Amino acid sequence: MKIIVEEAGERLDKYLANNTEYSRAIISKMLEADYITVNEKIEKPSYKVRENDNIEIKDGFIEETDIKPTEMNLDIVFEDNDIMIINKPSGLVVHPGSGNQENTLVNGLMHYTNNLSDINGEERPGIVHRIDKDTSGLLIVAKNNKTHSILSEYFKNHDNIKREYIALVVGEFPHESATIDAPIGRDPKDRKKMAVIADNSKDAVTHIRVLKKYKGYTLLSCILETGRTHQIRVHLNYIGYPVYNDPVYNTKKATEFGQFLHSAKMDFIHPITKEKMHFEAPLPQEFQEFIDSLEQDQLK
Repeated sequence: MKIIVEEAGERLDKYLANNTEYSRAIISKMLEADYITVNEKIEKPSYKVRENDNIEIKDGFIEETDIKPTEMNLDIVFEDNDIMIINKPSGLVVHPGSGNQENTLVNGLMHYTNNLSDINGEERPGIVHRIDKDTSGLLIVAKNNKTHSILSEYFKNHDNIKREYIALVVGEFPHESATIDAPIGRDPKDRKKMAVIADNSKDAVTHIRVLKKYKGYTLLSCILETGRTHQIRVHLNYIGYPVYNDPVYNTKKATEFGQFLHSAKMDFIHPITKEKMHFEAPLPQEFQEFIDSLEQDQLK
């Protein structure tokens, strides 16, 4: 991974933690193991980045881990020698992180098979991309490094892959379709959240289309042109139509089920066979039952 610094002044470890998927602790360990260079030199975590610094993070960093395989009822939509398509339930974390080494999708995958890519290290075997804990639906898993590398390019270049999400938002959206083009970065007031901001942000584009309007709610199709953290949730909240039951970006109290956001459809070119692949996953039971209740209210 290569990064060109756009804004100077921040510590190297903090800058990378804010601009990659790695935690600050992992970044520090990578620096200690000489997996990160700045302008082809080894620097300390305290190094203050400068504009146009060329940072390179080598692939293959493996940290000692206590991750254990866990028997899990995985909903496998498709599997061949190179990929798996998983229908992830709401509430399941994709990979282990700080304070959570058990009962993640990765633990389940490790119990199911030994054939997983290791490009992202031992904590993320097979994981090419992720969806939030309380977002349900389709996820691609790579079973070898060649497949992983090709899929990573798909996501990086936003080509050969299309993902469609279904979201139930609070409010009656007045248009039939729209495109939200607003940059996303860390919320300066809450580092655990993302926000639409001008500084230290990345371009983010979401295309939305109305599927059905209900009293007080709208069911939307959301297609990602980019893949920023919490992108759909942040964008919909930004335009005033937050995802229903979202515990982070909706001001109303949420149930344990979490946000009504589902990765429903996925189209891509198979990285090895080059076949056109198409997958769909039905709404989770809780999501569908709530939609059914809205349908019944429409009939009254």
